[in-house]
Amino acid sequence: MRNLKTAISVPENIFLQADETAKALGLNRSRLYTAAITEFLEKHREDSIKAKLNEIYANENSRVDPIFNNAQMAGLAKEDW
Repeated sequence: MRNLKTAISVPENIFLQADETAKALGLNRSRLYTAAITEFLEKHREDSIKAKLNEIYANENSRVDPIFNNAQMAGLAKEDW
């Protein structure tokens, strides 16, 4: 995969913290920014998937079928607590 150059503007304090962190981790600035953006994108992709699943299942009945509930309760009654 080829790399593309970009220019971004960030607050000075963020820039300095990123620079310090990159040095501490033995990374160059580009690698640190790439790692941070990758993590951000993965998190938001996961959030998007969760939102879609919640939308799909929002109208689904999530109650346990009484037959299964009764069977489970009957099994618990036989257990020694």
